[in-house]
Amino acid sequence: MRIEVWSDVVCPWCYIGKRRLETALERFAHRDEVEVLWRSFQLDPSIPEGETHPTLPALAGKYGRPVEEVRAMMRHVEETAAGEGLSYHLADGVSGNTLLAHELVHLAAGRGLQGAMEERLFHAHFEEGRPVFDVGSLVPLAVEVGLDEAEVRAALADRRHRSAVLADVATAQALGATGVPFFVVDRRYGASGAQPAELLLQLLERAWADRAPLTAS
Repeated sequence: MRIEVWSDVVCPWCYIGKRRLETALERFAHRDEVEVLWRSFQLDPSIPEGETHPTLPALAGKYGRPVEEVRAMMRHVEETAAGEGLSYHLADGVSGNTLLAHELVHLAAGRGLQGAMEERLFHAHFEEGRPVFDVGSLVPLAVEVGLDEAEVRAALADRRHRSAVLADVATAQALGATGVPFFVVDRRYGASGAQPAELLLQLLERAWADRAPLTAS
């Protein structure tokens, strides 16, 4: 069974959703027969590559709300993240274009390291406050998970995985995804948002039950 997860590495709910999916899989009897694939989605592709800005004032401006109100909203997300064992520092966050990060995840997929790369990027951004928007920031993280530095630099320089990232984004739009995380099981069942682990487990069990007759035939 295949689970595809559309996410962005700067989406706080996506990291929460990842933890909840992992919890659901731990409880799923057929977890050893499940493949998880990470698909690309950009929350704000309009940010020029190479530019970064503080997240807090940018969000306040985007939604036309006072900074302190947005800060309070961030604290709520931080509390939710803490419930999943994650330590967020959202008010100190920096935003940028995530296209290169997604290209790196695609490169990692070809080396069997996609899940590890996705986790490392989330952890770096949300729990370590490290940038994930440029080659200089991404290369050390890639090397940590086992990718070859020279290959990473070459891939990010010639943008060989850019088309795959854009294809993921287009597929998400075709499937009706308006936000992330967006979970799709066997391209038949979907769930939007960082659903509780219990609901994700129900989705997996339903998909498996409906899949069994097809497998038998």
